[in-house]
Amino acid sequence: MQKWIVANWKMNGSKNLLNEYKNAFKSIENLIVCPPFIYLEESADLIFGAQNVNQLAKGACTGEISVQMLVEREVKYCLVGHSERRQQFHETNNIVRSKAEACLGANITPIICIGETLEQYEANQTTEVLERQLAECSPSESGFWIAYEPVWAIGTGKTPTTDEISAVHFMLRKKLPNTTLLYGGSVNDDNAATIIAIPNVDGVLVGGASLDVAAVAVILKHAR
Repeated sequence: MQKWIVANWKMNGSKNLLNEYKNAFKSIENLIVCPPFIYLEESADLIFGAQNVNQLAKGACTGEISVQMLVEREVKYCLVGHSERRQQFHETNNIVRSKAEACLGANITPIICIGETLEQYEANQTTEVLERQLAECSPSESGFWIAYEPVWAIGTGKTPTTDEISAVHFMLRKKLPNTTLLYGGSVNDDNAATIIAIPNVDGVLVGGASLDVAAVAVILKHAR
């Protein structure tokens, strides 16, 4: 079974990188590309996802993007609640849930990001933290995805052990048996094969490595 690859460029990338993706990954059905808003296009070449969206339909929210704007660009997926949004922009679980509900209302699949900090991990609070985030972030309506990204592994080069990833995804699968479950946190072309093979991992959310087309090609090979 093919696994999903979600490429989160964050505040990186360029028109040249977008063209590289189009040339290398045209019509790849299990690759979702999440570039900065300015690079979102109405295109048959790539499946696009947004990195964020506002929970309001419209209003005096300078610099924000609404779900209807994403619909007009034919965006099918949207990350919500990434730890960088939680930390840098103080997004709460309630805000994350509102954003996910707004996406579902527009037939956009929200990819809800959850994860524990290093302090919580070292205090053996991973399960407690994730269960609280699930309870407070998940809409009542189905159709959302979950991306488990331990905060301490994002951009650090550190990853949990395969047993730790397996245990978390087993817990998530028991609670959400029909939900697509991704793992993210320093995923790259060296460790992707091992992570993708872990039971209950339906794909990976790739950050820094997604800026390297050659690395993404390797990860896609493992995902097939």
